[in-house]
Amino acid sequence: MNTVSQNQLKSVCVYCGSSFGSDPSHEAAATRLGQLIAEAGLRLVYGGGSVGLMGTVANSALESGGDVTGIIPHFLEKREVMLDTLEDLIVTKDMHERKHLMFQKSDAFIALPGGIGTLEEAVEMMTWAQLGQHKKPVLLANIHGFWSPLLELFDHMRAQGYIRPETEVPYLVANQIEDILPMLSQAVSGASPKPPGDFASMSDL
Repeated sequence: MNTVSQNQLKSVCVYCGSSFGSDPSHEAAATRLGQLIAEAGLRLVYGGGSVGLMGTVANSALESGGDVTGIIPHFLEKREVMLDTLEDLIVTKDMHERKHLMFQKSDAFIALPGGIGTLEEAVEMMTWAQLGQHKKPVLLANIHGFWSPLLELFDHMRAQGYIRPETEVPYLVANQIEDILPMLSQAVSGASPKPPGDFASMSDL
């Protein structure tokens, strides 16, 4: 495998839906992302389920020879159909423990399309970074403009004075799956340029 060379990027957490949504490009993106993570020699950390985009990205990484860590709370074992074939599967007592472990075991975070849970997880990582609790990159995979309404909301918050220059929300945006890992690698190394409206280097926190 060809490893991502920059700094200490060894594992990436992927947040995504436990369903497929209505746009088939989302499933294709999850499949490709799993392949790329495995080919880069990175460990995938994800929510531990076998359904929807969640199961797609995990199975794709496994089929490509990658290492996968699944973390799922006990009460979701049946609802999200726990992927019990994983060698590294952690069952937690609640969502708080799940999210904390996902944070601890990951060097970066990717949000594929998903629902309110995906949104909450990604925004929480942005908030922790904004408050100076970590410097790990958070990236929105804006497949077919899925996250564009959220980006517009961020712009609205800036215009209304709730996101100020001294309290910017750090995040990356990738419109193509192939751009994700290079962007994260650059962000971890501190070498990434800042695109308009986005904080690409977590070293500025």
